[in-house]
Amino acid sequence: MKILKYVVGGTAAVVAAAYLLGYDYLFSGISKTYLKGKSSAYIDDGKLFPSHLITTETPKIWEEDPEYNQHELPQHIIDDLKHAHTAAFVVIKHGKILHEQYWDGYNQLSHTNSFSMAKAVTVMLLGKALEEGKIKNLSEKMSSFYPEFKDKPFGNNVTLKNLAQMEAGLDWDENYNNPFLPNAKAYYGTNLLKTVFSRKFKEEPGTKYEYQSGSTQLLGFAVREAVQQSLASYLSEKFWIPMGMEQNATWSVDSHGMEKTYCCIHSNARDYAKLGQLFLNDGKVDDEQILNLDFIEQMRTPTEKSKEIYGMGLWINNDNPVKHYYFLGLQGQYIIMVPEYKMVIVRTGSYNNLPKNDRGRPDQVKFLVNELTQFFDKDHEKV
Repeated sequence: MKILKYVVGGTAAVVAAAYLLGYDYLFSGISKTYLKGKSSAYIDDGKLFPSHLITTETPKIWEEDPEYNQHELPQHIIDDLKHAHTAAFVVIKHGKILHEQYWDGYNQLSHTNSFSMAKAVTVMLLGKALEEGKIKNLSEKMSSFYPEFKDKPFGNNVTLKNLAQMEAGLDWDENYNNPFLPNAKAYYGTNLLKTVFSRKFKEEPGTKYEYQSGSTQLLGFAVREAVQQSLASYLSEKFWIPMGMEQNATWSVDSHGMEKTYCCIHSNARDYAKLGQLFLNDGKVDDEQILNLDFIEQMRTPTEKSKEIYGMGLWINNDNPVKHYYFLGLQGQYIIMVPEYKMVIVRTGSYNNLPKNDRGRPDQVKFLVNELTQFFDKDHEKV
């Protein structure tokens, strides 16, 4: 009995200390990962979190290329995709679906976590709010929306552009593996405002590029304040419905209903591909300009401070012979746009040990771009 008392007492002390020190979110993380046989966040965890619905109204099904799924991919590409635990793989060319393949029980209807691909979507919402005059310009300060930033050293100077370009100077360690750092707290905690607003700024905004989920979450707060509605509903009205997405999607939120704007849109590969096609079409769907072309150009123009690898929400590779830019999410979620070939490549899955040797960019992205453009160019002329 004495041992049991010590165990119970010790457990109670640990729990009390966790709550006192602000680490209570760890219990949520443990229940959503280790108790489900996972070691970290995963692409199917959307159902474990509260969410807002992103609705569509009149779905437009992808038109199939005459040679849809007529070409079996070379074995070395298949091997790479399987090694990376790929769930869905879609190739669009000239606005038509050319190749589509799924593994491990996933299919056209499967919703998976976008992870950080949502960062680019958040920047798209910023662009729409600018277009509609709900935000004055990219130089508008965070303190215009939340006056408490005026009292933060360096925080009074941070602009929406700084946040979109990852030049905020925020004190935020972008480490997904350490449960005591802010990414875990933002992901498994219940109060995003408290988590990100409590962070300090360590340097003057606009002086240094540093990829940070906290920056995009701050941007999300500003955009939501500007549009005065949930970001999921704004995304639905301005993009999901006009683009004719095939399915409704969801966006994970905290206990106060704030979207996790640095991650966590749950959708299917075909609809992710429509986001890519929007960029290839310079913001147009049919004859309707859904997103301003000037803003799109800013998103896909690499910044000097990132050493030409990041724009606003988008990763860019102009070093490669076949230039491309892309949405990028944890564990290898990609929406890749290849303008020269009028191609969109979507890959979702669980690549836990994703190699990033290409100046911080995933090796697999460049591999897929080079191999697929070469393979499909045998029968489909380059533009």
